[in-house]
Amino acid sequence: MFSMKIGVISLGCAKNLVDTEYLLGLLKENGLEAVTSYHEADAVIINTCGFIESAKTEAINTILEAADYKQEGLQKLIVMGCLSQRYKPQLEVELPEVDRFIAISEYPHLPEILSEVLGVPVRHPYGKYTRVLSAKPWMAYIRIADGCDNRCSYCAIPLIRGDFVSRELEDIVEEAQELVSRGVRELNLIAQDSSRYGIDRYGELKLSELLKRLDAIEGVHWIRILYLYPDEIPDDLIDTIRQCRHVLPYFDIPIQHGSDRMLREMHRRGNRELIKERCAKLRASFERPVLRTTLIAGFPGETLEEHEENLSLLKEIHWDHLGVFAYSREEDTPAYELEDSVPEEEKIRRRDELMRAQSEISHALLEACVGSVQEVLVERQDPLTGMYIGRSYMHAPDNVDGSIRFQSQRPHPSGEFVRVLITGVRGLNLTGKEEE
Repeated sequence: MFSMKIGVISLGCAKNLVDTEYLLGLLKENGLEAVTSYHEADAVIINTCGFIESAKTEAINTILEAADYKQEGLQKLIVMGCLSQRYKPQLEVELPEVDRFIAISEYPHLPEILSEVLGVPVRHPYGKYTRVLSAKPWMAYIRIADGCDNRCSYCAIPLIRGDFVSRELEDIVEEAQELVSRGVRELNLIAQDSSRYGIDRYGELKLSELLKRLDAIEGVHWIRILYLYPDEIPDDLIDTIRQCRHVLPYFDIPIQHGSDRMLREMHRRGNRELIKERCAKLRASFERPVLRTTLIAGFPGETLEEHEENLSLLKEIHWDHLGVFAYSREEDTPAYELEDSVPEEEKIRRRDELMRAQSEISHALLEACVGSVQEVLVERQDPLTGMYIGRSYMHAPDNVDGSIRFQSQRPHPSGEFVRVLITGVRGLNLTGKEEE
C-alpha cells in the first residue's frame, strides 16, 4: 500500500509547535510517514507565524524555498498557521505555487482538507490523538488556552487567534498524564495569558487549581508557567506555587514598558507601581525566584524621558532574563494608526541601551550563583569538549535564558537530572562540575 511521505516545518512560537505536534500525531495515526528532507517528501506542510514582520518574512522565504522543490518531484505544498489565518485571500493570489492555505479557524476540518488535497484518506479528529513530540522527549509544552482578550494596541494576536478560550481542566490534566507516562519530565504551560486561565470557562481564575492537579501527577519533575500578566498574579497563586513540589519559581512576566503613559498607550493593564509591588512580593516569597520580562523600545510617541523610565525600572527590578524588541508597526492594530515618531536607528539605539544594562545585571546575578549547587536537566553532550549541556530551574527551554555546561566522570543520558556545583560564568552561561 502506498505510504505518502510528508515533510513538516514548524515556524514561530511554542504555541505553534504544539499545533505542529498535533498535526504530526494526526499524520502518524493515519499511516502517513513524516520525513525531514525535501528530497524525500511527497508533500510539505509549513506551519507559519504571522505575528511580526520578521516572522512573516521568514514564513514567505520558507514557502518559496519549498515551492522550488515542486520542480524536483514535490507533489503538494500546504501552508497553515498564523500567516494563513491573517492573509489567506492575499496569499492565494500571490503564491499560486501553494496547493492549499489552511487558516487556524479551519483546523476542526483539517482531516477533510488534508484528504482532499493529498488524495489519501485522513480520518480522526485533529488534536484528539497522541501528539508526536518533535524535539526533546523529556520536555513538552502544554497549551492551556488559546487566543487573547487583552487587546494590546501593538499586538495582532487577537486578530489571528481570536478571543481567549481556556481548555477544559480535565483535558489538560489528561494530556499531562499521558505525556508523563511517555517519559516527559518537564511540563511547560503556555497561553497568550496563562494568568487568566479558566476565567472564561469557569467564571473564575483556575490556574492555582490546575497547578495543584498537575503537581500531583506521579513522575512529573518540573512544571514551568510561561506568560503571566503582572496584574493577575494574586497572592493565592503565589502561595500555590510555593506549596507545590514541582512548580518552579520561574516567573515570565511581559511588562513591555516602565512608563505609565506608554503602558496606557499600549492598552496595558496595571502600572509601574503595581509591577514593582508584584515583583517585590515574588522576591520576598521565594528564596531565589527567577523573573523574566520583555520590553518594547521606540513605541510611537516614546520620549527620551519615557525611555529613561523604561531603563530605570529595568535597573530597579533587576530582571534575571530580559528580551527587548524594537517596535514594528502591525497593520490592523490600533497602534498602526499612530505616527511612528521614533526613527528606526533611534529605536535600535534605545533597544541596545536597554540590553547593555540588562547584560550587566544578568552577569552580576550569574556571578552570585557561583558556589551554589543546581539541579540540572541534561540535554546533550558536546562532542568536542565532552562537557554536558543542560538547564536548571532558572532556564526556560529553547536556549532563551542560556544554559549550564558541566563536567562529569559519569555518563548521563539526555533527560536525566544531575546535581551540579557551579564554578564559573561564561558569557550568559554557567559552568560547573557534577557534585561529588
